[in-house]
Amino acid sequence: RLLKTKTIKRVLYLADRNILIDQTMQQDFKPFEKIMTKVQGKVLDSSYEIYMSLYQQLAGDENEEPFREFKPEFFDLVVVDECHRGSARAESQWRKILNYFSGAIHVGMTATPKETNEVSNITYFGDPIYIYSLKQGIDDGFLAPYKVIRIGLDRDLEGWRPYKGQRDIYGEVIDDREYNIKDYDRNLIIDERTQAVANRITKWLVANGRLSKTIIFCVDIEHAERMLQSMINENVDLVSQNPKYIMRITGDNPEGKAQLDYFIDPHEEYPTIVTTSKLMTTGVDAKTVKLIVLDSNINSMTEFRQIIGRGTRLYPEYGKEYFTIMDFRDVCRLFADPTFDGDPVVIIDAGDGGEGWDPGEESPSDDEHEIGEELDYPEGREIFVPPYPETHRTKYHVRGVPVRVLNERVQYYDSDGKLVTESLKDYSKRNILREYATLDQFLLTWSSAEKKQAIIDELKDQGVFLDELCQEAGENGSKLDDFDLILHVAFDKKPLTKQERVNHVVKQGYLYKYSEACQEVLSALLDKYMNEGISELEDTRVLDNAPFDRIGSPWKIANLFGGKEQYITAVNGMKELIYAVAA
Repeated sequence: RLLKTKTIKRVLYLADRNILIDQTMQQDFKPFEKIMTKVQGKVLDSSYEIYMSLYQQLAGDENEEPFREFKPEFFDLVVVDECHRGSARAESQWRKILNYFSGAIHVGMTATPKETNEVSNITYFGDPIYIYSLKQGIDDGFLAPYKVIRIGLDRDLEGWRPYKGQRDIYGEVIDDREYNIKDYDRNLIIDERTQAVANRITKWLVANGRLSKTIIFCVDIEHAERMLQSMINENVDLVSQNPKYIMRITGDNPEGKAQLDYFIDPHEEYPTIVTTSKLMTTGVDAKTVKLIVLDSNINSMTEFRQIIGRGTRLYPEYGKEYFTIMDFRDVCRLFADPTFDGDPVVIIDAGDGGEGWDPGEESPSDDEHEIGEELDYPEGREIFVPPYPETHRTKYHVRGVPVRVLNERVQYYDSDGKLVTESLKDYSKRNILREYATLDQFLLTWSSAEKKQAIIDELKDQGVFLDELCQEAGENGSKLDDFDLILHVAFDKKPLTKQERVNHVVKQGYLYKYSEACQEVLSALLDKYMNEGISELEDTRVLDNAPFDRIGSPWKIANLFGGKEQYITAVNGMKELIYAVAA
């Protein structure tokens, strides 16, 4: 719209990672492909309207600053993606680009505004002109709600201490002290702990779908590699079918980074599970991620918000209406922090800077880049941030330490945007009764609803996890209609199976009211109901698919009944019989 008004003629879009530029060009900005270019090389073409660039490409070095090839007034609008990073610091080398094009309008975009002693988005960009909170996004049906599984391993909760003089697998004498969750995979590696985490993740995948896209956040690159191997050990069958089922995507791994586009592509199954440390915390538009695993000590609210953001995209076509967070490090305590989904507060200090921090502890602010990460730089140049030298700290490595899950707690996102802890059944019952105080009220609403699925969808929006209830019911869960789950959970009614409901329709002789050709259609619809649920009966698009395509086109099938209206009447009559018996 701005370009059409001609008030904005040229736009510069800045980011600090190639994936942020590339996915924007391929997705949201695709309509601009004829007037858009990605800045590459040293010769800058001034014939385009939209310029997509890495800071690194334009900044160059002290002897060569490519951005100066453009006149200061060349751009009317500068858009800064992930503006909490990169040029956010006043003394940043990349800030000089923004200063050079100071006559343009500067718009910063971030899901995690940063306000620290050194960085202030508000001080630079001014008060936010538009804020859209996570709670608003979930309430509006634009973002996915989540549930949290908080897992306590015995070694994490009770700690571990070596016996006097104990050596690790490399022969190093282990410092005699008690090690805890802050130490694991940073100062002390316990192989059995890594395997216990991998085992619990795999159990979730087996229960919820082994092709569910999953990101496992680890302490560092070494930890991500160990987690990769442990996950492979737990999933040998699927890895043997496709080696890309589980991959490590970190900055030092070109093979893994090359697969990132495939991981975020909704139409690609592989890679399915990725282990990482910092590389995927931000900017990766992974629409189909269903499971986020936290096995890293995260204290930065900015980093935590970014990580949670990897899962918040809704993608119903993939069956993703919510996502799960599996937390092994008590990181989800940060959900209770009022700043998690609140407005940022300016706390920048113009003095000497903030308080120091013990290098043995996690930094209170998020790192710009992960240790061992290759940063994106122009002309094929890459700067590699090497791992800490051996003198930085000793990392002990032990085996033979039994590790087991001591406790688990499941929490759900409620309508107030809070995480609540109670049984899934009790939580769902409370939310159903809030909408329908009595059985009669629910049955009346259900029977009068033209689309039963609309009631189911509304209850899901109100925090009734019907899919989860179905899974919790085990093998029998898949045999039940959502209607029966609701009656059972909220009103203590004995549930009928979908087979029993279909049998009721058949016994009433409903199908015999119609011709043999129509009976074939109605019988196939009942099979669809048995396998998929009531939504299949209520969506006429089902007629485009097997087995109906063998009978004829949707138009031809409708004409078997005398027309579309008569077809809908026949289906509605069958639905009435399906639900004619409550229990």
